[in-house]
Order: sequence, then C-alpha cells, then structure tokens
Amino acid sequence: MNDLVGRIVADLDRDGYSVLESMLNGDEAAAVRAGLRDVLDRTPTGRNDFEGFSTRRIYALFAKTRAFDAMAVHPVLLGVLDRVLGPSYQLSAPTGIEIGPGEKAQFLHTDDGIYPLPRPHPEVVLNTMWAFDDFTEANGATRLVPGSHRWTDRVPVDPDDTITITMPAGSVLFIAGTLWHGGGANTTDRSRLGVLLEYAAGWLRQQENHVVAVPPDVVAGLEPRLQELLGYGIHPPFVGYVDGRHPRRTLGDRAPNGLEMRTECERCHASLPAADEGALICSYECTFCIACGEAMDGRCPNCGGNLRPRPTRT
Repeated sequence: MNDLVGRIVADLDRDGYSVLESMLNGDEAAAVRAGLRDVLDRTPTGRNDFEGFSTRRIYALFAKTRAFDAMAVHPVLLGVLDRVLGPSYQLSAPTGIEIGPGEKAQFLHTDDGIYPLPRPHPEVVLNTMWAFDDFTEANGATRLVPGSHRWTDRVPVDPDDTITITMPAGSVLFIAGTLWHGGGANTTDRSRLGVLLEYAAGWLRQQENHVVAVPPDVVAGLEPRLQELLGYGIHPPFVGYVDGRHPRRTLGDRAPNGLEMRTECERCHASLPAADEGALICSYECTFCIACGEAMDGRCPNCGGNLRPRPTRT
C-alpha cells in the first residue's frame, strides 16, 4: 500500500491530480449506484450554473446513506491525506453529483478558492471523485488543467488547456485543492453519477457543517475515525473542544463506542489494542504508550494536559 500511496502523492505533486482505477469492483460500484437511486429521485436539480440546472447534488451525504462510510476511511485514501494535508483533516464537502443529459460544462475553478489564501500556499484541500458510472468525454467526465496547481497569478483562458479524465466505474480521481478543474458537458441521453469526498485541513472551516447536517444519533453509531472526520475531532493542540473536553463526549450515552480508543501511539505508532492495558490519554483523548508518556513527563505534547491511564474495552 505504501508504494501505491507514494505513486498517488507523486502524481499530485507533479500534475495536481492522480487516477486510481479499480478502487471498487464493478459490482460494488453498481450496488452504490442502485442504493442512491431513491435519494437521487428525491433530490432537486441545481439552482445555478455552478451546481448545474440539469444536475442533482446530494448534500448532507452522511445523513442520508451509509454507502460511503467505508470509502471515507479507506486506508489508501487516508494514507494520501496524511501525506498531503498532514495528520489533521476533516470531511469538507462530500457530495453526490449526477450530471443529467444536456448539462453544459461547469466553469473551471479550484476547490480551495473559497478560502482567502494567497497563492502559492501549502495544500489545504484534497478532493476525490469516485466514479459510479464510466466517465467519458461525452457524459461529463472531469476536465482539468494539468500542472495548474503550481500557478500563482494565472487563470485558465483557453479551453484547449484542459484534458478530460476518462475512467471506468469504480475508479477514483484525486484532485489537489489548488488545481483548476470542472465538470464536463453531458451530451448523451443518460445521467452520469460520481461522488465527491472532499477533505480540508483540520484548522479550516468545513464547507458543509456536518455537526448540524448529520443527526447526533446517526453520528453516534459510526466508527470513531469517521466521527472525527465529520467534525467530532480535535485539531492540535485543542481546536474544536466542547466545554473543555473532546467533542465526542457530547454524544454521551448515544455512542456505543464510548471513548475513541485510538489503536496506536501518536508518538511512536506502537500498537495499542483497545482491550489491552498500557495506554495513556489526555482529556482530549490523545493517546500514547507508557514509554512515550514517561519520556514526555506524563504531559500531552499537544494540549499540555496531564496523561492518565486509558480505560480498556473488550
């Protein structure tokens, strides 16, 4: 997996994008597409040129389906995010996008353009487009300008600068937040479905407020890593706390998982199974092994709080 992650990161650094085919097999992609049909049928078409007047967009995605829970925490995806955005990031604008027949091409844009950051700047957004139909030039496959993530004061002016990313269903297109891109026109008589799982640095405001969009009773049943990504996490040292404690505490008795129970030391990455003793946590649930805790004099390097023994869970 490390080689694959390294290849994707190298592509992103060089070109601003990378394509990984067969992230899902054909049956898995077809099952997701079928499972979203009811949701799509209840979803109105877009309100402006950006959304697309013949395009349906599923917002509050994690409130409406469990189809993407595993994809949002896929090991390859998280490995790339760790390398591109660093250890702290969150879901920003996950959106299902079904481009309908007759839709015109979307104008080119960058996904981090909503933030007032002068270019150049480190990557703060990473987007992934998951294909649940074959993406073709005719049905609205993503258009992009290779290398434009390195531009500082240019904007695309010539459509010939773009290339179209065709890929089979089950593929994933990784897009740097600084890359100029846009959806293509659909000149066919069939819709084309893709889903964006977009991530932003942990210190940035998410585009969609998932803490409001996804009911707490739903979040409580999700795995801890996904809860973090939806906004129930801490950006070190303590950005995002609630009443001085980790935001997952607000889920209270609704959360069957109790404590987050990270499975490795944040300093040396030693394995720390939830059922084993030998782990220390701070009030924000940063987790360390005993040896690292002693080396840090029993204080969390992120928040400065005292470390205490972590309860075990069977």
